[in-house]
Amino acid sequence: MYPNDRRENWFRGQGHWADVPEEKWKSWRWQLQNRITTADELEHYLELTPDERMGARFSAYKLSLAITPYFFNLIDPKDPECPIRKQVIPRGAESRTAPEELLDPVGEESTMPVDTVVHRYPDRVLFLVTDRCAAYCRYCTRSRLVSNAQDYNFHPNFEEGLRYIEEHPEIRDVLLSGGDPLLLNDVKLDYLLGRLRAIPHLEFIRIGSRIPVFLPQRITEKFCGVLRKHGPIWMSIHANHPKECTQELYEATERLALAGTPIGNQSVLLKGVNDDPEVYRSLIHRLLMMRVRPYYLYQCDLITGSAHFRTGVEKGVEIIRALRGNTSGYAIPQFVIDGPGGGGKIPINPDYVREVTDEEVVLTNYEGREFRYPRYPSPENAAVEEPAPVEYLAD
Repeated sequence: MYPNDRRENWFRGQGHWADVPEEKWKSWRWQLQNRITTADELEHYLELTPDERMGARFSAYKLSLAITPYFFNLIDPKDPECPIRKQVIPRGAESRTAPEELLDPVGEESTMPVDTVVHRYPDRVLFLVTDRCAAYCRYCTRSRLVSNAQDYNFHPNFEEGLRYIEEHPEIRDVLLSGGDPLLLNDVKLDYLLGRLRAIPHLEFIRIGSRIPVFLPQRITEKFCGVLRKHGPIWMSIHANHPKECTQELYEATERLALAGTPIGNQSVLLKGVNDDPEVYRSLIHRLLMMRVRPYYLYQCDLITGSAHFRTGVEKGVEIIRALRGNTSGYAIPQFVIDGPGGGGKIPINPDYVREVTDEEVVLTNYEGREFRYPRYPSPENAAVEEPAPVEYLAD
C-alpha cells in the first residue's frame, strides 16, 4: 500500500501561495490567471535542471508550458524525477523525434468529416470543442493542436459540429474533448449540452477532461447544476499517479457524483511516473475511494518527442497481471493501445488461456494454477446422475 493512501494524509493546502486569500485560491479563474507559463516563473519556485531549461525554451514551438498553482504544489521541488514534475515541466527530449513517432499518432485527421468532429467508430464521434487546457501534459496526443504552439490554427465551429451530428442518425454517442471542454464557461457548456440533448438519436453524452485533476476549483455548484440539467452526462477524468488524488480532487468528484455524473479514469502508462504495479495499485484504490472507476490504461501514443515517456508494452501487461486477483475487479482498467495511424483502441491483456482443444479450454488463474473448462456443453441425451434424496426437517 502506498504510504499516504489514508485520506487524512492526502495533500491539501496552498503551499507556495499560502498568502493568497482563500477566496481567490478557490477561484478557478484566479488559478488560470496565475498559471506558471515561463522558465523564469518556474525558477522562482524550484531549480530547473539544464534539460528542463532546454525543454522550457523549446515548448514555445512544440506545446506551451502552463501549470496551475494548485497542481504545481504537488511537485517535489527537490526531486527532478518527481512523477508530477515529469508530467508538466518540459524536457529537452521533447525536441527529438524518433523514426516511429507521428504528428497525428492515432490518425484523427483521416477521419474528420468536418473540422471539429472525429468519426472513426460507426456509432460514436469525438467532438473537439476547444484547443486550450488548464495545464499541458508533456505527452499530449494532440500536441499538434492544443495551445497552437505549432500554428495548427484550430478554431472549433460548434454549429458545424452540431449540424454534422444532427444529420447522422447512426451517431448515438458523443464525447466532448479538445483541449479541455471544461475551460468553456457555464453559459457555453449549457448551450452546447442543451443542443446535444435535443438531438433525438443521441443517447450518450460524455466529457473527457483533466480539469478536475489540474483545476478542481472549476467543479463549482453552478457547473454541477448544468450537468444535472442535461444529465446524465458521463465524465472521464485523467489521473496518472496517486499524488494527484488530493483532498481537493476528492471534494470535486464528490460534487460531480452527487450531480448524477458517472466518472471513469483514463491513465497513460508513463516511464518513471506510474510504471510500477504498487504505485498503480495505489492510484486505482484512491480513485475508487473517490467514486471514480478506472477505465483505461493507455500505452503512450507515438507522439513526437515522447520516447522518454514510453515503456515496453510488456510493462502494461505486467501491471494488469499484478492487479488481477490482488484487488477488486472494479479497480482494474482495460489496458489498450490506440492503433497508430487510426486503428482505434486495441485491448492488450495477460494471456490466461494456456491451450484450447476440441474438448476443453485449459486456463491459468492469477496464481498460475491450472484449471480446465469444457469447451461445449454435454449432449442433451448424456447420462444424468440422479441427485441424492434430501430430507427436510418438519416445521
